Amino acid sequence: YVSTWLRNINTAVSVSEEKIATGNIKEYTENLLHIARIWRVYIMSEMADTFGPIPVDGFKGVNPDYNSVEDVYNFMLTELKDAVSKIDDSNSFKPDADLDPAYGYDYAKWKKYGNSMRMRLAMRLSEVAPAVAKQHFEEAANSGQIIATSADDMRVFSGGGWNSYTNPQSRQWNSHYITATYRNLVVGLGGVTSVDQLPADDQVNIKPANYLGLKLDDHFSQLTNDPAKGFWLDGLPNSIDPRSYKTYPIPGNLDDPSYSTYPSWNSNHALNERNLLDDAGDVLMTLEGAFTYNARVTGNTGTPGTKNQLFSQGTWPRLGLNFREGDTERIFFPSWETHFLIAEAAERGWSTPITGKEAYETGISESFSYYGVSGHLATYLASEDYNNNGTSASWEHTTEPPATVSMDYTDGYTNAAGTYDYTYPENTIYKGGAVKNDRITKIITQKFIASNAWIPLELWNDHRRLGLPFFENQAVEDPFPDMPQLTSGNVMTNQVNFFAQRVKYPSTFENNIPAGYAQAVQLLGGPDEVHTPLWWAKQN
Repeated sequence: YVSTWLRNINTAVSVSEEKIATGNIKEYTENLLHIARIWRVYIMSEMADTFGPIPVDGFKGVNPDYNSVEDVYNFMLTELKDAVSKIDDSNSFKPDADLDPAYGYDYAKWKKYGNSMRMRLAMRLSEVAPAVAKQHFEEAANSGQIIATSADDMRVFSGGGWNSYTNPQSRQWNSHYITATYRNLVVGLGGVTSVDQLPADDQVNIKPANYLGLKLDDHFSQLTNDPAKGFWLDGLPNSIDPRSYKTYPIPGNLDDPSYSTYPSWNSNHALNERNLLDDAGDVLMTLEGAFTYNARVTGNTGTPGTKNQLFSQGTWPRLGLNFREGDTERIFFPSWETHFLIAEAAERGWSTPITGKEAYETGISESFSYYGVSGHLATYLASEDYNNNGTSASWEHTTEPPATVSMDYTDGYTNAAGTYDYTYPENTIYKGGAVKNDRITKIITQKFIASNAWIPLELWNDHRRLGLPFFENQAVEDPFPDMPQLTSGNVMTNQVNFFAQRVKYPSTFENNIPAGYAQAVQLLGGPDEVHTPLWWAKQN
């Protein structure tokens, strides 16, 4: 997208004599320059947040020196401030609007995007350079020109095929399954029942409140800190965040127009029945996966995993076609993110244009509107129900959940009813694991759910910065050769180095530019490995 858009700038500058005669070409070309600077910062931020040190001067077309992540961030924040200040949004002269597929050369919207980007990048420094973060954030947030409504979202229409605007999620061989992280965030959150979300024909599959499902310890790994480990929900949750069914449609619900039938060249999406095997490899039982709502923990699942044959495209929720088909608008910066950033800043005591509560609830409202579930907003905002992680939706409700709660289940092997002391997970990366329902946790929970389908890098950034939201550990039935720090003895805790902190530089970088590679790794401050944290990341 970016390379095509920058080529469009060159095309736009070469306007016809007729257009030059009717417009102010000098101010117009200056506006294009500053727009390009804003978009360049976006690219630089994705590179630095993914790999680490990059060259600030790399755009000059020569082999540049590399810069530390700290220097890159200082440059990006200053660059955004200067570029936004120099865009003349009173200039009515524009080239063909289709050369700018995001905003059609609406200069005021580009200024809003630049300021909101500055807020995003400033908040990234909240743990490592709070004074710098506060100054840049407050200036941008209080500018009066930010992405405050969906009309100002940074969006680009994504077509099919293989052009520069193709939606990367449209590749049919990628299944995009729901994660245990996401499911633990949405189940039980917001007090909106499945009865209120689903048609009457589907309500027969809804399970009672306080029910965990079939307990199948011999087929699911117990060596993970996923609070729902070992359970297969043989139906639909009693209550769930209403955005969840819109993001990950119910398996087997072929009447849902968003239900993914990818890949189109096979029918695995219709294979809902799956087997569990006994120790001899024979079928012990067959389970129905249609109209259930589960997520699995990945990792080294050992013997339980080899006996668990439940995994298929027809038994686990997958990202809906509304996010995967070519004819969609890909979101790069939504209005809800602006408001969740303001809510976090307010909670930190920074100067903000609205209160933390107003920003938080507006962010949820903007997200609900996008997902088409605004009818549930009032119930959701007032809810004090805890999700699987022990977090509620209500801004005012900050009471911590009990350590355990008694839940009902069915023994998957004997069909006997039982009760289970469900334990909310301790996220020991964030405040030592003692806090599950403070407002920062609520804000990051909401951002994760709202942005899950479009902006996964931002969700990873939040986890690296804060340790939020709770990420379950991978199953460790067998040791990980490349991650010996995670063991069966500490799997119930969280450590920063249990989770990837960056992406390694491409091998071509090391092979083709060895001097630049050596400089970049030196500035990284650690080996070129996935567990080496970036400068701004929380490092306890």
